Amino acid sequence: MITTAPASGSGEFRFTDDDFRSLAQLAHAEFGLALAESKKPLVYSRIARRLRARNITDFTSYMALLKSPGEAEERLELISALTTNVTSFFREKHHFDTLRKELVPQFEKQPRVRIWSAGCSSGQEAFSIAMTLSDTLSETSLRNARILATDIDPAMIRKASAARYAREDLTTIPADMQKNGTRSCAEDPASFEIATPVQRMVTFGELNLIEAWPFKGPFDAIFCRNVAIYFDHQTQHRLWSRFTGLLRQGGLLFIGHSERVAGPALESLQSAGVTTYRKTVAPRPDPAR
Repeated sequence: MITTAPASGSGEFRFTDDDFRSLAQLAHAEFGLALAESKKPLVYSRIARRLRARNITDFTSYMALLKSPGEAEERLELISALTTNVTSFFREKHHFDTLRKELVPQFEKQPRVRIWSAGCSSGQEAFSIAMTLSDTLSETSLRNARILATDIDPAMIRKASAARYAREDLTTIPADMQKNGTRSCAEDPASFEIATPVQRMVTFGELNLIEAWPFKGPFDAIFCRNVAIYFDHQTQHRLWSRFTGLLRQGGLLFIGHSERVAGPALESLQSAGVTTYRKTVAPRPDPAR
């Protein structure tokens, strides 16, 4: 088998096949991540940064550190290093067009609106949802609209909660929404902030998607985009089923451009557009819940 770095010589750290397997097993057990053998060079380069940051000289010692009871924060640093937080406002714009056309008319007739941004990264997705609702709903409906935004990475949640972004990020926000959904940042001209009414619609929190969820829904829509790509098929199937269980009848599930729903959840979902699924029937009870 190929090793990521030589056992001795040119590699900065010794990284054996056993080291990789041990790390992959921990990442799967803690976070549901599936690390293929082909990812070993990438894993080495990213985790080597953590060894340097913690002043550790070998992967065996780093694995021992990760398994220590008091190192929960380092385990979160691990998942942050192994995943990529690439996002932007109104990314995959067709999803927000569907939200506006398919769901907003229904929202005006409902006593409450609840949307979940699962794997929200640094908050652009959740605020894009909020700006879409703010731009289209009546004041009465807006007062009853709430967006839950969760991510496993506490650093991303802190950034999202700050609601401040680089000015170049404005380019993907429609001009009319820029006017009502954002404001200048007086102390930092290179940045802008999300307007207070839009911020108030969103609640951010930390959540590991493979663990228990402290809420029951129902949600009118769930956005979970470019998250399941990190999971194996079994974990993906379970995640789709759990999402479906929390959607109201007729609610929509939005997923990433390279993802597809598969497994038991398809019994309760039908395609509603590009990487969009509508809940049509109640799912079977999940015996593992």
